[in-house]
Amino acid sequence: MAQANKVYQPLPLLGGDVEDELQQNILITSVDQVVNWARRSSLWPVMFGLACCAIEMIAVATPRYDLARFGAEIFRASPRQADLMIVPGTVTWKMAPAVRRIWLQMPNPKWAIAMGGCAIMGGPFAYAYSVTPGVNTLIPVDVYVPGCPPRPESLLTGLMLLQDKIKRDTVANGWKERDVEPQFHRYLPDGDPIRKELETLWPPYVNYGEPFTGKVFPS
Repeated sequence: MAQANKVYQPLPLLGGDVEDELQQNILITSVDQVVNWARRSSLWPVMFGLACCAIEMIAVATPRYDLARFGAEIFRASPRQADLMIVPGTVTWKMAPAVRRIWLQMPNPKWAIAMGGCAIMGGPFAYAYSVTPGVNTLIPVDVYVPGCPPRPESLLTGLMLLQDKIKRDTVANGWKERDVEPQFHRYLPDGDPIRKELETLWPPYVNYGEPFTGKVFPS
């Protein structure tokens, strides 16, 4: 944290053999700052939506809110070309394997935003047998944007918070891959077809129908 809050003082004007027209055009910085600037300034969200929050997400890309200001207007139709998953809307258990599969297909480094009360904790459908208690049971979430549905300004605020988080990453230590502990066994009975499909989407990855060991990820 001390490194993130460090204030960099401008260097004095260079003398010697440096030409006059170059003295105000030389910038010295760190690899962390350059790489994190590029990452947070060119986020590519994956193109998918689940419920009414997706309409608000679509509105963010319109000229009125202009998501292009943040470099995140390029919604990719293929998860293999995206590095940001915005989960807008209700995540049912029937949709859970698809959400998890899209996340696994995205290359690292990648980030996730839970948009709306349904994606955060089930919203008005909380404790329903058919709705997950939050998308954080399926994927690791970086920023939560509350609301039902949240306005486009709220999603822009969440995006800026995510950019601040990326700004504090340390490239030298590498981007640590994150995952969540499998929790579907608490909500889905044995033999449930959705549970069997989810079992194939957590390491150690198994084929459909094989026994699941339930590996626990370190905190």
